[in-house]
Amino acid sequence: MAIGVLSLLGFQLVDAAFVARLGTGPLAAQSFTFPVTFLMIGIQVGLGIAIAALISRTIGANDIERSRRLGSLVLIGGSVTVGVVAIVLWFAHGLIFAQLGASAENLKRITPYWALQLVANWLSALLYFGYTLFRAHNKTRLPGMLMVLTSLCNLALDPLMIFGWGPIGGFGLPGAAIATIIAFLIGLVILVWRLSDQDWLSLSGLGAEARRSTRPFATIAGPAMISQLMPPLAAMTATGLVATLGDPAVAAWGLQSRLETMSLMVVLGLTMSLPPWLGHCYGANNWPRIRALTHIAFQAVLIWQLVFGIAMAIAAPWVAGALAGNPTVQHDLTQLIRFMLPSYALLGICMIVVSASNALGWPVRAMLISFARLFVCYLPCVAAGVFAGSMTTTALGALAGNILAGVMAWLIFRASLAGVDDEGQRRS
Repeated sequence: MAIGVLSLLGFQLVDAAFVARLGTGPLAAQSFTFPVTFLMIGIQVGLGIAIAALISRTIGANDIERSRRLGSLVLIGGSVTVGVVAIVLWFAHGLIFAQLGASAENLKRITPYWALQLVANWLSALLYFGYTLFRAHNKTRLPGMLMVLTSLCNLALDPLMIFGWGPIGGFGLPGAAIATIIAFLIGLVILVWRLSDQDWLSLSGLGAEARRSTRPFATIAGPAMISQLMPPLAAMTATGLVATLGDPAVAAWGLQSRLETMSLMVVLGLTMSLPPWLGHCYGANNWPRIRALTHIAFQAVLIWQLVFGIAMAIAAPWVAGALAGNPTVQHDLTQLIRFMLPSYALLGICMIVVSASNALGWPVRAMLISFARLFVCYLPCVAAGVFAGSMTTTALGALAGNILAGVMAWLIFRASLAGVDDEGQRRS
């Protein structure tokens, strides 16, 4: 899953790198869409967390027929839900991007790109729900391989769709979305073909199952979705704050957001693969193994993120030079990389805590941790950095916020595990 996440997020970074060659204006326009795209991703991930938790628990309890019905419900309900969200975001896009600080010129660039990107986001959600079924059954190989395949397809199509080839002209900024749509359609065809070989779906008894599962689903999905929606809302707020520093700052912030998600590939891989393991253990009431799995996850996150973050901080000027052509954007991006990437070791701990808490039946606790991370720790520190008037102070603020969030989450999770004995009973 980590390899798949790396390739999937890598092609988003490739999109931004190609668009950067069109100029600072198109890159800034694309950067304004990132937090709204993350809003859609938050909804689909929240739904996926709930379904993966329920399916993995039913498998752990050996209730296979119910897991088949739940699998069908996620594919049908998830695709409809995200489709409705996409339609709402299209009709409201002018107001949303204006509130984020996009100028009239940027809005003209955003509109044709956003229409196509919403289609790409919906196709991405369909793929994600299919991946969720495989992950819930502890089958992570195909999702990882499809992530790699779609990213390679996008990499091959991006220059053709954006810049054209020979006498054939490109589409500019909208071409990045067109390339993504084609890549995701290829992935969907393969996913549907492979799902047809599995006995994981059932169309019988869906009405009764929907009524039976609504309450437990809402108990997990509600807080999980709120938890997943808070990061894009915080990202929208942060983008609005950074926009006061000018278009080059927004462009650098957008590139940094792509580097952030790419650098967190191990963390994101764990947030996808760890919950089904924990759900199986939860269904079997195996708390010693739950403690062992989470301990290994924390160690992996700390080691990887510190090593990667320090290496990227050292290479920051060369990385920024490769991703951006504008000297101001290069300087701002260098400062963001140097100070923010090493702090993702603590951010990763917080993300693992939220993911594990959802899988272990503590969704409200996960939601409160997410809220505290973003709105108590992160955003106030970023705002203080922006008000200080430079991207260097903004990066320092983000660093401080991530450190505070990681320490807070780890202390809460450690106390939560200490309060449960090996038989799953609450200690007095």
